[in-house]
Amino acid sequence: MICSMTGFARGETRGSFAILTWELRSVNHRYLDVSLRLPEELRTLEPECRERIAAVIRRGKLDGQLRFEPVKGGGAALEMDEARAKTVAEAAERLGKFLRAPAPVNPVELLRWPGVVKEPQTNVQQVGAEALRLLDEVLATLTTMRAREGERIVTLLQERAHRITAIVCEVRTRIGSIREQLHGKLYARFAELKLNVDENRLEQELVLWLQRLDVSEELDRLDSHITELQAGLKGGDAVGRRLDFLIQEFNRETNTLGSKCQDAAVTKRVVELKVLIEQMREQVQNVE
Repeated sequence: MICSMTGFARGETRGSFAILTWELRSVNHRYLDVSLRLPEELRTLEPECRERIAAVIRRGKLDGQLRFEPVKGGGAALEMDEARAKTVAEAAERLGKFLRAPAPVNPVELLRWPGVVKEPQTNVQQVGAEALRLLDEVLATLTTMRAREGERIVTLLQERAHRITAIVCEVRTRIGSIREQLHGKLYARFAELKLNVDENRLEQELVLWLQRLDVSEELDRLDSHITELQAGLKGGDAVGRRLDFLIQEFNRETNTLGSKCQDAAVTKRVVELKVLIEQMREQVQNVE
């Protein structure tokens, strides 16, 4: 299955202990490059997160962010530091002596004083397990999105590959008529000039000339590259680099074809080939 390197996925889970949110974004890159931003409480999860990502994503630049928002109170009974509350209350009473009409100490305001109410300790093991479970879900979503985009890329590449095959057939047919035209033009020119020529020597020169213009090998290689491309598109592994190499070979053969054959009709087809190959290159750059 061909996958794109571009995708985005987001997932959230809410529990009695916290709200966890994973966001994953991936774009094309030469290798696998993972960048993670984790809350300080869950920093120890990073190695495990990287392993799970690497098991699913083979290539691309992936940015991941985990947001952790503890639930205040968490549904547990309110725990108060009575000694600290007493200290704060006594300090408020002493301060009231300096005021003309001090307001009575409000117990609710007292509870809001830092340290009076004890915040429950985060169960890192429980939160971490939930964060990893959520990561697997979001990775599955990201993979599905990348695979869907990969299907679109395969369709585009196959369409252009079929057109390249058709152009190769057209050029191959045209080459035969080019040889006949060169042969006829050459003899017509000598006849026009009323020159006596050695027929055997003329045929030898004509053969050498045609050999320099022969592009059969380039056309055969283009056909071979199309076969390799189709095989790569049916593969189930990461084939982006292989396809990128094939596109370079397509360019090389097309450039040679254009330089060797100066026929106007073939030149027009060479230009079309270059446009198709460039379109394929743009798509291949995003294949995992």
